[in-house]
Formats: sequence, structure tokens, C-alpha cells
Amino acid sequence: MQRFKSLLDEQYDWPSAYKFKFVVPEVKQVELHEVLSSFQVSKKESKNGKYVSFTSEVKLESSEEVLAIYEQASRIEGIISL
Repeated sequence: MQRFKSLLDEQYDWPSAYKFKFVVPEVKQVELHEVLSSFQVSKKESKNGKYVSFTSEVKLESSEEVLAIYEQASRIEGIISL
């Protein structure tokens, strides 16, 4: 995580807009929606309906905030972070 934090700090001038994109099994979408509840989110179901992708671009104050969201999301079984 430290390497990722360093990359974020090199590539972004905080505060900055950061785009999250996650894919979860359809049955786990409520859990991810809870993690992203304070952000405006667009979601799209896969062709067969088994997966849902969530995209959200939010203004965050620091790389620590980005890492905190990824940490919360990583607890969801089957999540894919893009």
C-alpha cells in the first residue's frame, strides 16, 4: 500500500478528483453501495446480470482518503478494483 500511496502523491495534487471503478457480483452490490454511499455513483449491470460495475469520481483531500475507500471495499468478497 505504501507504494500505491507514493504513486498517488506523485500523480495527484491534493485535493483532487479521483475516479473509482469496482466490479462486484450482483449479490454483493448492496455492500459496495454502502462503502460509496456518500458519493454519486453510476452503475451498470453486466450482460448476463451476474456482475455490477460501479464508477464514481469524487474530490478527495489526500491519498489517505483514497486508500481508506479501497480498504473498505477490499473487504467485499469477489470485488474487482479497476
